Amino acid sequence: MAFEYAGIDLPIREKTIASQRMSWEMIARPGRWWTGAERVEIARIGRAARELEAVGSELLPEAAVYAIQKLVVDNANLNREFYAEVVAAEGMTEDRYVELVAVVVHSLSIDEFHRALGIEPEPLPEPIAGEPSRQRPALAEQRDSWPPLVPRQGLNRGDDVFYGPLEWGANVISALSLVPENVRWLHDLSEGHYLSFAEMRQPDPLRAISRPQIELIASRVSALNECFY
Repeated sequence: MAFEYAGIDLPIREKTIASQRMSWEMIARPGRWWTGAERVEIARIGRAARELEAVGSELLPEAAVYAIQKLVVDNANLNREFYAEVVAAEGMTEDRYVELVAVVVHSLSIDEFHRALGIEPEPLPEPIAGEPSRQRPALAEQRDSWPPLVPRQGLNRGDDVFYGPLEWGANVISALSLVPENVRWLHDLSEGHYLSFAEMRQPDPLRAISRPQIELIASRVSALNECFY
């Protein structure tokens, strides 16, 4: 089974391991706009970019490879012009871009967890056969964001809880909602490695370290990664 962490003498939380296993399963499956093989390829290109390897792909459009590499190694210089150029390119759309970003975020986050432990990254999953569903949410709406967002009524059943009492979730929660599965996926990744969306609203989520200590670490990591959100 993936993510056994044999030989690691650290108390890795079960939620962390569960979120990583779920991410590998999600990456391997066909999504709404990319096949399982293409999603695994997105993760592969992102992993190579993290090692500064400029590799090509026979599965992905050239614009997709460019976007992955830009997201991984030059995210501080992302802007609306970059987004507009990518989604208008051959083989790309807003929907395909959002799904691509989700795969990059999850695979890179988990790879960085391994790097912090000083161990080799988990082998990428074997893709699952099948075709994308190609279903765009009917309620997607262009708001103060680059891609359209989806309100709580447009999310998958049971996922509206992640928006709390709001019709529109905070941008950090709803940013990838054009592919609604991403909202729960991002929540589980966040819960496993940082805080759940509900815990983000709590002054002390009762972890092994205090909320100020959690945020100090998070701020340091963000600064090192040139996060500009």
